[in-house]
Amino acid sequence: MNVNKTILEYINGKNEKEFDPYYIYNVQTIKDQCQTFRNISYKNKSIHFASMANVNPHFLKIVKNEKVNIFVNSILHLNSAMEVGFHGQDIIFTSSALSVKTMKYIGNLDIQLNVDSPNQLKQWQQLFPGKAIGIRCNIGDNVKPYSTHAGFFIGKDSRLGFTREEIRQIADKSKIKGLHLYVGTDIFDIDYFINSYKELIDIAGDFPELEYLNFGGGFGVSENGGKHFNISEYNTKVTNLMNQVSEEKGKSIKLILEPGRIIGGMAGYFVCQVTDVKPRENKQLIGVNASTVQFSRPLLYPEIARHPISIIRNGGPYISGKKMPTTIFGCSTYSRDIFSNNAELPVLNIGDIIVFGNAGSYSASSHMQFLGFPKPEEFYL
Repeated sequence: MNVNKTILEYINGKNEKEFDPYYIYNVQTIKDQCQTFRNISYKNKSIHFASMANVNPHFLKIVKNEKVNIFVNSILHLNSAMEVGFHGQDIIFTSSALSVKTMKYIGNLDIQLNVDSPNQLKQWQQLFPGKAIGIRCNIGDNVKPYSTHAGFFIGKDSRLGFTREEIRQIADKSKIKGLHLYVGTDIFDIDYFINSYKELIDIAGDFPELEYLNFGGGFGVSENGGKHFNISEYNTKVTNLMNQVSEEKGKSIKLILEPGRIIGGMAGYFVCQVTDVKPRENKQLIGVNASTVQFSRPLLYPEIARHPISIIRNGGPYISGKKMPTTIFGCSTYSRDIFSNNAELPVLNIGDIIVFGNAGSYSASSHMQFLGFPKPEEFYL
């Protein structure tokens, strides 16, 4: 991975021989990704950033300034969104197993809600009869579900959403204003998205007062930086699909998308320092001044988290022709505190700086107190 000039200058500008780990974000990359989704050709649309990816107030303000709205799934994130100026229909709340207390809180705000089950719908309608509501749908196995690193989001193995039979049993479908779908995470197959959307559209025919179709997110971000989501192909296909739906319905149906990791994932970097080197037979074990509870994707998804790595030595990228298998481990006694296994890196020294790329989403936001290390600072350039 090549660290761009702006990031490198910032790291060198700190001019600290010893430092605590931190995150850096390239603000322009976040803005560009927001505009990529805002430029989708279908006119009647609303783009909502999935706050679980990064709820830092500075990040949310950047998204808001780019005229992207927000999607939340907890009261904490809802309050964070409102604190930076999101309000009303800017906000979509979708979750599962909502308590009555949570429903009452949401119901007193003018935000969009999608509920997850018949019981949740019944409770909502008892609390707020006649108030607009959407439902999260499980389209079943007509499209073979992808098993992603976060599990199944559709099909018989998913816990989420109304099944097709539960949808059929809704007594008064005129009260349902929208249908929500989430097909998986880090998906690059455009046809998988479109075929799944078509299943939701098939369900939509039974809802006479339908106002929106929310296709969720799940747009792929490469683990090693070598693959890119084909937004151009996606734009063409989803626009054609929505134009067809609106024509068949005889009115313009709103398209809602909820991009998360793809908005900021590639904008972020996690910076730490080599504090120990353990030579082993045919490999090196590299200890750093950070823990995976501070940069948690490698801890949460050890099978797939392969963040690109850059080494900085003496103020510049360190590139050596000779590389060897390398394990990068954290500064705790926890056996799973591993950032990377079997990376091919040059021989490293204590004091070298390690920069992990693709660290802008589901990284700082998923810091945990387990192991006792503080949340790293975040800097926006």
